[in-house]
This record gives sequence, structure tokens and C-alpha cells, in this order.
Amino acid sequence: MRKQVYCAAAVIVKDHMVLACERGYGPYKDGWEFPGGKIEPGESGKEAVARELKEEMHYDIQPLRLLDTIACAYEDFDLTMECWLCVPVQERYELLEHEDARWLKIEEMDSVNWLKADRILAESIRKGRVRLEKENSD
Repeated sequence: MRKQVYCAAAVIVKDHMVLACERGYGPYKDGWEFPGGKIEPGESGKEAVARELKEEMHYDIQPLRLLDTIACAYEDFDLTMECWLCVPVQERYELLEHEDARWLKIEEMDSVNWLKADRILAESIRKGRVRLEKENSD
């Protein structure tokens, strides 16, 4: 049976831009992603995304609502990625596990080399299939 990976990604919106991060380690090093990480047992995606951003970037964010769930097959595992619309609680972050980070305008979404699952989400955002309005938050 293939390995199943469940993660949560933060789509952080500030000034009509979205934060993209470049991975600094592992087999997907140098690929771009929405920051986040694995959902731990007993943890919700909303809790996971806030915890991961705190651990990996010392960044306090507020998850507002679930935007989408992406299912994507990689070479050696299947990924299910909860994508959470978030806003920053603070301005500054620190890149502890990423090489670079950029705030991208929607029309610039394809200016970085997204990892496979993140590319699906970035394309949906760019084409307006996923809306980034902050209304409808829980």
C-alpha cells in the first residue's frame, strides 16, 4: 500500500498578495510551496497550519477558512493537502527551513517553480476558481 501523507498549507494573504516559500531541504529542495506541514494525529488541519508556521517561520498567523483540499500522487506517496486561507497576526517571519520567500500578486503566481500539489492550488487561485476573500470565515 502506498504511503499516505496528510498536510495543511497556509495561503497567507496580505495586501492582495500571497506568500510563497522555497524549500531548503529534502528531495523537493528548491521547489516552491505554500508554507505548512504534516497534520499530527489528533490535530485538525487548522491547528496544524498554525503550529507549523510557528515552528518553521516563527510566524503567527490566523487561519480563517478552508479554501480547498488537494489530492495529489507523487512518485512514492499520495498527498492530501488542506489549504487554509490565513492572515498574518504579525509582520515579521524568520526563514528557518526555507531558502527564500516572496509575496506574489495573483498575476505573478506562475513566476516560481511550484511543487506539484502547490501548483494545482496556485493555478486555481490564479484562474479565480479559489477565492481569497476573507468573508465566510468561521
